[in-house]
Amino acid sequence: MFVTVADLRAKIEEDMRLSSAEYQNEAWAEAQLAGIEPEIMAESAFSTALRELGKTHDEEELLMLLDELRDRVVSGEFLDARTHH
Repeated sequence: MFVTVADLRAKIEEDMRLSSAEYQNEAWAEAQLAGIEPEIMAESAFSTALRELGKTHDEEELLMLLDELRDRVVSGEFLDARTHH
């Protein structure tokens, strides 16, 4: 079977996404144990992410990312199945 560079890159990116999610889930759980409210954690996570992305991306790119996330929210992607309409 022939594997392309694009296939390898996609696999590496998927592995990084999974690892990132694991790290974030661990940090979230620790913060919950410390009594930090979910809304405060979420705002802090968004702010940190945008600040870090702002180091290498311009304002227009950040706004495009926020637009994409908004579309995903509207589509119900982030809602618990029990609350999704």
